[in-house]
Amino acid sequence: MAAAGAGLTSVVLCPVVSRNRSSRIFSITAEVAGLRRLFVNVFFVGPPGGPWVLIDAGTPGSAAAIQRAAQERFGNAAPEAILLTHGHFDHAGSVRELAAYWGAPVYAHRAEFPFLTGCEKYPWPDAASGGGWMALLSPLFPRAPFDLRGHLQPLPATNIVPILQGWRWIHTPGHTPGHVAFFRDEDRVLIAGDAISLTKAESAEAVITQRVELHGPPAYFTPDWDAARDSVMRLSELRPAVIAAGHGLPVAGDSATEELAELALRFDELARPHRGRTVRPAVSH
Repeated sequence: MAAAGAGLTSVVLCPVVSRNRSSRIFSITAEVAGLRRLFVNVFFVGPPGGPWVLIDAGTPGSAAAIQRAAQERFGNAAPEAILLTHGHFDHAGSVRELAAYWGAPVYAHRAEFPFLTGCEKYPWPDAASGGGWMALLSPLFPRAPFDLRGHLQPLPATNIVPILQGWRWIHTPGHTPGHVAFFRDEDRVLIAGDAISLTKAESAEAVITQRVELHGPPAYFTPDWDAARDSVMRLSELRPAVIAAGHGLPVAGDSATEELAELALRFDELARPHRGRTVRPAVSH
């Protein structure tokens, strides 16, 4: 295989256009839908009549579009919770506004709390890591922590996902210390956050065109590549039938399962950067 992602086929997406045509959601399964905001996805999980949860909260300034999409799908029902895969600006950018608007608790892994309680900035991005214009622009991306005190709660230690029966959360560090993914065993649906990417997140062209490829986490914001490799291996062992990620279009089928397995097996070759500040020799197990 010349590059990770060869042969992946996109899930058939069913666009739903909101009344003002600015909120566009797509179906992944009967109970999982997504919304793309700029270059990142957020996810609505739950039956159309509710109860439901929001996974991730998009970039700053996304609150109104997310609210419109939620109303299109769920009417006036507020989410029971907002779940964060991690706290980077493109995944938590509108979370405080949405949590206040809906009165919803926000759940995240405890290891992510320093970045979600106003205490600690994320590390500087590595612009030389991964190549592409998105990587070069990454030093301009916000790193400041969010302060979600009053809304923030830890994900249960049991790995059960609050509100969502049949789902569990999986600790997938590497991209950030407290990064998590969400998985439903019944139909093997995986919401992977930034543990993997379904387009080349470092490339502006790939992000704009949504070229479907399977890659590791966005390289410029990933400081721990050994942990990232272990996390991809953990997700591969689930053999997901449907994969949705923070960046890129969802994918499904045997080819997606097999590509993820190959990415895990050849992670150091296919995903680990060969240059940049975060590059370290791979640690064997």
